[in-house]
Amino acid sequence: MDRRTFMAAAGALAASSVTARNAVAQASAPPPPVARGAWRRFEVVTEIEMRPDAGATRLWLPIGSMDDTDYFRSTGITWSGNAADTGIWRDPVYGAPAFHGRWDGTTLSELTVKNTFMARNRHVDLRRPTRAAAPADDDLPVYVASTPHIPTDGIVRETARGIVRAHGTDPVTQARAIYEWIVENTYRDPKVAGCGTGDIVEMLESRRLGGKCADLNALFVGLARSCGIPARDVYGVRVADSATWRSLGRAGDITKAQHCRAEFFDARFGWIPVDPADVRKVVLEEDAARTLPLDDPRVALARRTLFGSWEMNWMPFNTAADTSLAPATSKPIGHFMYPHAETSRGVLDPYDADGFRYRMTAREIVT
Repeated sequence: MDRRTFMAAAGALAASSVTARNAVAQASAPPPPVARGAWRRFEVVTEIEMRPDAGATRLWLPIGSMDDTDYFRSTGITWSGNAADTGIWRDPVYGAPAFHGRWDGTTLSELTVKNTFMARNRHVDLRRPTRAAAPADDDLPVYVASTPHIPTDGIVRETARGIVRAHGTDPVTQARAIYEWIVENTYRDPKVAGCGTGDIVEMLESRRLGGKCADLNALFVGLARSCGIPARDVYGVRVADSATWRSLGRAGDITKAQHCRAEFFDARFGWIPVDPADVRKVVLEEDAARTLPLDDPRVALARRTLFGSWEMNWMPFNTAADTSLAPATSKPIGHFMYPHAETSRGVLDPYDADGFRYRMTAREIVT
């Protein structure tokens, strides 16, 4: 027992639904403030079992971000189980933390990992520049770079140019135009497995702009990067009910509550949170009886709020995309939001929690 303490259609498509007047109207109405409130404390427990007939097994488990911010702080990681060796490693490109364990496959592989953390709501007031210090020079280039799933040339760049053409050169104004275009033109597809693959070129070339959070928010990131705006997906998991929207929270069993958000950088404000994918989730899932129109008050509120704000009923993991993690996986993975296991029989399906045999639970710690 081990226990220790220690995140082509480009031009036509771009011009489709967002008009300059609509984007300006949205930009002129500041998002409703998200009350920062007091720090809340949470506990997230992940339990994993893998049968011995899987043979020798290696596991990479996403854990809470280890980088403290003014809206999230990890307060501890503990684990127990029968792994031959364990440890926390950081991805060499993104610094993504991963719990890594190895089993020889002679017995049932067992592991329990507990994350505790503090969180409070996040809001950036875009009417009041804070002149936040930019990250180190070697950080921002990572978040304007092209990756296999998020390229910044070709149809991605052409689409972005069509979207921002009438919006000058201000990064916030351009990012707002991209955000509004995604809200107007995409849709949440409930048939997509997990959170989606984030293959934005396929989305644009096929003109099938449906998906889930790792698709729609990756589209925001790619379009922003192609305009020279640093942007990134932030992968994580919902841990509590939302105070405002029925569809944007999950408490108790959170095994299938993974959710990625996005943010972009402006030197006047620092990193600015956005989440166009959750606007489309409100459209599809907020009312069990029908799909909501974009002018429904519940959707309109989400649309205003989720450019510049995050409700922190959510635990961030990392910003790692198209990564091999550390220790290196057998091949790169598109995003690190689910447990990743490699056995003598191959890679386990991370979206099949029952076949993989893992369970995640969350609770708020009230003192």
